[in-house]
Amino acid sequence: MDPVIIVGAGPVGLALSLALAAQDVPSVVLDESAGKEEPRPARTVVLRADMAALVERLGCTTLRDEGVRWVGWRSLRRKQQTRHVALDLGLSGDAGGADGTEGPPAPLHIPQHALARGLRDAIARQKLITLVTDARVDTVEQDAHGVRAHTRGPDGTWWRGSHLVGCDGARSTVRKLLAVRFPGRTAVERHAVAALRTELPWAGEALLHRQPPWRGAGEEITARPLPDGVWRIDWLLPPRGDLVTPDALVTRIRDTLAGWCEGTTPPYDLIDTGVHTVHHRLARRWRVDRVFLAGDAAHLLGAVGTQGFDEGLRDVDNLAWKLAHSWHHRDASPTLLDSYQSERRAAVAARLRAADQSLPALRGGGGLRTILPGGGRGHDALLTEGHLGRGPLGGPPAYPHSPLAAPASEGRIPVGTPDGAPAEDVRVTAPDGTTVRLRDRLGQGRLLVVLVAPGTGVWDRRHWMSAGVMPRLAEAVDALPAPAELLVTEGYPGAPAHAVLLVRPDGHLAAAFAGVRPEELHAAADAVRGGSPAVEGASTDSARTADVN
Repeated sequence: MDPVIIVGAGPVGLALSLALAAQDVPSVVLDESAGKEEPRPARTVVLRADMAALVERLGCTTLRDEGVRWVGWRSLRRKQQTRHVALDLGLSGDAGGADGTEGPPAPLHIPQHALARGLRDAIARQKLITLVTDARVDTVEQDAHGVRAHTRGPDGTWWRGSHLVGCDGARSTVRKLLAVRFPGRTAVERHAVAALRTELPWAGEALLHRQPPWRGAGEEITARPLPDGVWRIDWLLPPRGDLVTPDALVTRIRDTLAGWCEGTTPPYDLIDTGVHTVHHRLARRWRVDRVFLAGDAAHLLGAVGTQGFDEGLRDVDNLAWKLAHSWHHRDASPTLLDSYQSERRAAVAARLRAADQSLPALRGGGGLRTILPGGGRGHDALLTEGHLGRGPLGGPPAYPHSPLAAPASEGRIPVGTPDGAPAEDVRVTAPDGTTVRLRDRLGQGRLLVVLVAPGTGVWDRRHWMSAGVMPRLAEAVDALPAPAELLVTEGYPGAPAHAVLLVRPDGHLAAAFAGVRPEELHAAADAVRGGSPAVEGASTDSARTADVN
């Protein structure tokens, strides 16, 4: 069968190719560049804990060497500290902040070129991925059985694929060839950016400083650590301010460092600078028959702490298992692929609405009570949530109204995770007796069926599959309409003993049941795969005739 064609070799396109390869799906990545990453230390990405785990599962090793997890988060307003949160480096979320709040998992901060290089290195070890450089797409054609893409060159080349995914950035050629509109707002925020090596009073901690007391500081400054004593510092600029000259930026740097270091500018080494402009846009459609959009080709966001790159990786996590299932099962239900647009577009739209509703209060100085009570401290709390991956600005997406939602049934029970939200990363025991995190079993195209069985830690691993309800549950899992893996956990938040959880391949909870209920479990698994296989000759795109508002 033809490979999946991926247009664009930025981190999102590279990650998608690796996610497909992990599920035995070949791909061709068309890279219009020469295949070399330009080092830009001031151009960095922040990965929330679940997306950092995804990148590590894909085989990217640069996270450990060239990324850093923040040990804490500080918020300052004028001269006062308003918030200090200790972050959980173990990703378990059980650390406590200094203000009594629960410490969230630590984000990981890494230069984008280092991340892309690590993904390319992982691709070099893969036999299922073909990476083609100097390949600029100018034509996309599709029929009922596949897609063809033409790349420019002295001779021109046609590439044939089962599907095509445009991961080619904000100026996406694929999106333009599909004539998909990309409405939104331009220059929502502008930031002057510098990467420099120096010593700040908050080693390893990220900082948000609002309304700094020194002249010319602007409204907001963030400082985020990188390895080897390097910091990325961002200054929020006026919406329609003048160009940032080198002299003006150096003045900002010296004044900011002096303001943070008791009036004296410490020694520093300026490594890189830039201006980062944030746009908010959302493509009207993310799927046209066999062609999909992902990453910046589908959405742009990033104001008030939201993380656009994180959302691009969530596109990958959502789409890869659905494409893989359709690639391996040619009669797969069209609902499965349609759900990519339904789930991801709705999630990103909600994020954009939250940011747009917050901006007048956060940047205009009024109206905060309509969003969050508490004046200036409320501003800080809202921004902190965005930066740390919590709340409406930063929390992981849920898909409660997904077309893949499991049907209501008598045995369904609520647990600590709402249906459609990411499952908790609890420790689980696999059939071979190994104990791992739940996240370690994701991304392989399999459903996960998790039995909550307190006391299993003392079971004899040689006999655990024959104990208690396990034989009946194992038989039910074997009979599911999609590949599945049976796991056991000592406990799950809000779940009683003997509860059975059904988790999607991307880690979202599909359903929870009170005990072993084979028929209900089968119905839920059938819903997750999109329902009954496609009827020969049926439409392959239920969204084809209806634009998305």
